Amino acid sequence: MLKYSIKRILLAFLTAFIILTLTFILVKALPPRDVFSPDKNVVFAFYSDQVDLGYFIEFSQANPKYGEPLKVFQPGEVDPNPHYYYVKPIMDQYFTWLGNIVTKWDWGRSTAIKPNASAISIIATRLPTSMSINIVTIFVSVPLGIVLGIIAGLKKNTLTDHAISTIVMVFISIPGFVFISFMLYLLAFKTGWLPTRWPTPDQSLSIKIQAFIIPVLSMAFGSICTYTRYIRAELCEVMSSEYLLLARTKGLTKNQAIVRHALRNAFVPILPMILSEFLGIFGGSMILERLYGIPGIGSLYIESLNQANPDYNVLMVDMAIFTTFGLLAGILLDLSYGFIDPRIRMGAKK
Repeated sequence: MLKYSIKRILLAFLTAFIILTLTFILVKALPPRDVFSPDKNVVFAFYSDQVDLGYFIEFSQANPKYGEPLKVFQPGEVDPNPHYYYVKPIMDQYFTWLGNIVTKWDWGRSTAIKPNASAISIIATRLPTSMSINIVTIFVSVPLGIVLGIIAGLKKNTLTDHAISTIVMVFISIPGFVFISFMLYLLAFKTGWLPTRWPTPDQSLSIKIQAFIIPVLSMAFGSICTYTRYIRAELCEVMSSEYLLLARTKGLTKNQAIVRHALRNAFVPILPMILSEFLGIFGGSMILERLYGIPGIGSLYIESLNQANPDYNVLMVDMAIFTTFGLLAGILLDLSYGFIDPRIRMGAKK
């Protein structure tokens, strides 16, 4: 298991390196963007920082060798001297970008969302909001989904099972954006019970707590339905297995056989599902965050693209976050099987 874990971690680093390399090259291959700010001093500071970071080249006069200048400051505009800024070749920028990450942990600067601010600092301010909503959603959806799945599995083909299965199918059939819009209309705009927008930092604690209800419910219902279906299916299969019948013939009661054998074996695919579901919610919250005005990294991804001047540096860091979570989840998924089911030992000798 240790050797297998080390191999998977190293492979994850390699995969992340390849993905981010390709993403950086493709993003930089797009037409270069001027920083978007009405304050010329902010724009000038941005270009000066880009020169210091190694992405741009500055000259005091035009240099046709590098093509057309990306930005020109005439004498007296922000400084007594003229400034001509040119973009370095993509591969030069790439190696500079790697060096800045390794030596300075600098992932670039924002060009539109918060001009000249560190892209990683913008992500750091948005990440806790998305994480808090997703974590609360997991704590709500996992227990309810497991309980409903167990009830439906143990009450197979009864009225209770049919009722739970019908409700699950109804909620799964409703598209996510429709359900989110309905929740907003019913609980916020129509009745006024809950805030219509994500609260600002200066609002009261009670409003901040109430603001979690719509996002959590909107994301939790789909997860609850998923867990319920899988738990029911796995439990029904295990309940009809031969080894469970053997456990009963050895003297175990029905409840003992269910707890010791049926539930444990039914849970083998569930823990990996919880990890993957977390990532699904993590990426799927983009629509919710936009509709409810949540300042998370999902809405930041769309916001960085929807700018009149797209913020590619912030987009790069946002994609790096999603890539990292995806690769880490893949490792945890594989390792979790070995801990849940003793018959599975990754990397063990035959």
